[in-house]
Amino acid sequence: MSLETLFSLINLSVIPAWALLIFAPRWSLTKALVHSMLYPLGLGLLYTVGLFMSVFGGMGGEGAGFGSIAAVRALFSADIGIVVGWAHYLLFDLFVGAWEARDAQRRGFSHWLLIPCLLLTFMAGPFGLLLYVALRVMTKKGGWGLEETDA
Repeated sequence: MSLETLFSLINLSVIPAWALLIFAPRWSLTKALVHSMLYPLGLGLLYTVGLFMSVFGGMGGEGAGFGSIAAVRALFSADIGIVVGWAHYLLFDLFVGAWEARDAQRRGFSHWLLIPCLLLTFMAGPFGLLLYVALRVMTKKGGWGLEETDA
């Protein structure tokens, strides 16, 4: 399989999860797929294999690693580094989006208020998380902390 095809498959793999979070947040399939460890383990395994192939398997750019800007640049200079990095972003953005959805349900948020946060988390990870946390603060349904509930 080419890295271009793998990149496309990784992109497509998260679309159903985001659709479930947005359009069917309380459905049992959403819980089984998105709120389980299925996505983190699946994409995490792919990420781990790709990372090792890139850094230790000679598929990355010369000098690829994490010790300097130049080493990280070398990591992303090869297509496998781009695929690995993109899988990393998609995995963590989805993990954060799933947490936002669970947290919002636990705190009694209207799902309509959560949708813009989820869309921004999908497209610009930290920006969506910031919006969600700001929403928690503004509605007094949670603060800046990550506690399950606020006292």
